[in-house]
Amino acid sequence: MINFNKKEIDFEKMEGIVPAVIQDELTSKVLMLGFMNEESFDRTLKDGKVCFYSRTKKRLWTKGEESGNFLMVQSIVLDCDQDSLLIKVKPKGPVCHKGTDTCWNEANELNDSKHFLYQLEQIIESRKDENPQNSYTATLFAGGVNKIAQKVGEEAVELIIEAMDDNQELLCNESADLMYHFLVLLNLKGISLAKIDLKLRERHNK
Repeated sequence: MINFNKKEIDFEKMEGIVPAVIQDELTSKVLMLGFMNEESFDRTLKDGKVCFYSRTKKRLWTKGEESGNFLMVQSIVLDCDQDSLLIKVKPKGPVCHKGTDTCWNEANELNDSKHFLYQLEQIIESRKDENPQNSYTATLFAGGVNKIAQKVGEEAVELIIEAMDDNQELLCNESADLMYHFLVLLNLKGISLAKIDLKLRERHNK
C-alpha cells in the first residue's frame, strides 16, 4: 500500500474530483491525464494501481482492467494548491487505448535515444524469462554472469578497435552492441539505468 495523507487533498475545489497527471518514473514522459475522487484515490493507494473516476460513466475504473496494461504506482506528489496530483508509475504496456505509449500519440520514440534506452531496458526485462531458443536476450541470461560479462568485454574491445579507424557507421554499430550487452549485465545484477543516471548526476553536481 502507498503511504499518503489523503486529508491534504482539496477534493471540494472541483466538486469532488482532482486531476491526476500520470508520469513514467523512468523516462519522465507524461503518459496521460485522468481524474480521481476520494474513492478512486483510496483504491489507488490500496491496490498500488492507478484507479480513476470516469466523469462520463460515473464510476471507478482501474487503468488496465481490460487490457492488463496497469499503471503501477511508484510515488504520489500533491501540487502547491493541493488540488492536483502528479503520480509517477511503471506502466505495464502501452498507456493509450490506441496502442501508443502516451495519450499524445508518442509511440516508441525511436529517434529519442534518451527515451529508447529506458524502453530497451524494459524490453530486456520482458525477454529474460523467454525460451532461449527464441530469444538471444534469454540465451544471454541463461548463460549467467560469466557469459554476459564476457560479451561486454568482447564488445568493448571491438569498440576500441573501431575507434582506431575512421568508419563512423561501424563505430556506431559497435557502440550499440556494447550498450545493449551492458544493459543486460545491469539487469542481471539488479541495477537500473535510472541508478546509473542518478550516479552521473551526483558526480556532475559535485
